[in-house]
Amino acid sequence: MSDEGGSPPAPAPESAPAPDALDAERRRTVSDPAALKALAHPLRLKLLRHLAVSGPATSTTLAAALGENTGTLSYHLRRLESGGFIEDVPERPNSRERWWRAVRGLDVRRPAQDEMTDGERAVAGALDRMRLDEDIELARRFTEGQGESEGWMRGSRSLSHLTKDEVTAFHDAYLDLLARFARGPEDAPPDAKPVLLRWFALPAE
Repeated sequence: MSDEGGSPPAPAPESAPAPDALDAERRRTVSDPAALKALAHPLRLKLLRHLAVSGPATSTTLAAALGENTGTLSYHLRRLESGGFIEDVPERPNSRERWWRAVRGLDVRRPAQDEMTDGERAVAGALDRMRLDEDIELARRFTEGQGESEGWMRGSRSLSHLTKDEVTAFHDAYLDLLARFARGPEDAPPDAKPVLLRWFALPAE
């Protein structure tokens, strides 16, 4: 499983900087059950999405955007920070309020089922259900809006016969592709849009 995340944005022109390839030290895997627990809350998922789409924000600007009070958001922001999903913006150290941004280059994976406790599996299941609701809504939007999307909506469905190791290799290759095209709102050119990307595999029988 990987977080965030259609088709990848088009490559930048040669005259522009290449998409942030996520330097090796910036790419890290998050698989600690305690960190994953920080994600299993609908408001925290909204916070992460807003930061990923709109860029750095304070608790005040987030409260205005999401219709929440700053005290509630400050608590949830601290939980996301402790999980390693958001961080301070170092370029704004003298601001009267903390500016937050989503941590780039995270490969969020859960531990194997047999390595988690019953409680951790329950948290993972709750997170899956929240994501499922979102993905169903995205599939509906894709079906209804693809014809008018002017090429922004792309998708593919396929079937192959793979070993378990090959499924893992495909998944890892997909994550490498995501890293190749990764770019935050601060780095995006004027004609870029935030694009949601999804992939999953499951046995056909």
